[in-house]
Amino acid sequence: MPISETGGNPQRVAVAMSGGVDSSVAAALLKQQGFDVIGISMRVWDPVTFFAERGGGSPPCPPSDAVSNARLIADQLRIPFYEVNFEEEFRSIVIDDFIGEYCHGRTPNPCARCNRFIKFGLLLDKALALGADMLATGHYARIQRDGDGFFRLLKGADPKKDQSYFLFDLTQEQLSRSMFPLGGMTKTEVRALADRLDLRLADKGESQEICFIPDDDYVRFLEGGALSADLSGEIVTSDGTVVGRHNGTYRYTVGQRRGLGVAWSEPLYVLGIDTTRNRVVVGTKQELYCSGLFSKDLNWIMPAPPGEFAATCKIRYRHHPVSCRVIPRNGKRVEVCFLEPEKSVTPGQAVVFYDNDRVLGGGWIEEGL
Repeated sequence: MPISETGGNPQRVAVAMSGGVDSSVAAALLKQQGFDVIGISMRVWDPVTFFAERGGGSPPCPPSDAVSNARLIADQLRIPFYEVNFEEEFRSIVIDDFIGEYCHGRTPNPCARCNRFIKFGLLLDKALALGADMLATGHYARIQRDGDGFFRLLKGADPKKDQSYFLFDLTQEQLSRSMFPLGGMTKTEVRALADRLDLRLADKGESQEICFIPDDDYVRFLEGGALSADLSGEIVTSDGTVVGRHNGTYRYTVGQRRGLGVAWSEPLYVLGIDTTRNRVVVGTKQELYCSGLFSKDLNWIMPAPPGEFAATCKIRYRHHPVSCRVIPRNGKRVEVCFLEPEKSVTPGQAVVFYDNDRVLGGGWIEEGL
């Protein structure tokens, strides 16, 4: 039976519960292993109020009651359950940033930001205040402690579900208080265990990557009341030739091909967004390729490297890691040089560095080179 560092009682673990398969199985596993488990769920998003305040009427997609679903699972597992309301904090830290990034021509990554500041920030603090020693989630990633006392963040065992990319911004203190019970399992194994345990799940489908946009239509979300400025303008080639018009820069992201509405001799792709003139810059597939990128606001999970080093990196979640060299520049900024050119380097996304399965750290992409 797990023993706490301060006595003979089972270590208390708070599980961040959403009512879905992953967090429910994580809670069940930890209880089976003898931990003193409590469930905790966040209310972070009230779409009805959000759109009403902005004159957008009803939300584009009806919300699901994840907290109620989580409570049902906690009752089934016979564990205490707590609900916390972080709607105001989530709006200012995650949603307002999401909107602002699109307004400035960048493609945001709200999940990584939420993990750093909400889930492993505010929620972890609340869990500790409730007497928990650790916070567990259903992430597919692993944590190991080195002999020198540093906590390593490793990829999940299931390469199709690995979520270490979204966790690059966590600190050593946050990792020291975190547990990922599913990190060594595959999604197939997790689903099979949920069936064996007969968990009363309201929805066994995959969770959405952006929880506050359940239909994945971010344009409809933005136009439903989040944006008020007119961001329409010209579509131009890399040499400045005007080839069309668009209805809003936020509708486009680097690498996008569909929906341009431009007749050209060969397929065109979005190369960048010029928000100073509300222009969408397009070009050929060959022009999409970059030799590297600049990244800012670096977070190093292991001690920051003293100089240039080799690694692999991912420039978006579904990106296959590629070889690169990382060159520290002034402050929390690095230059990343790819060994082979990579396409669709997207400002606003994260670049995450790996040494095999180990996450070294990462930062936010400023621009491609």
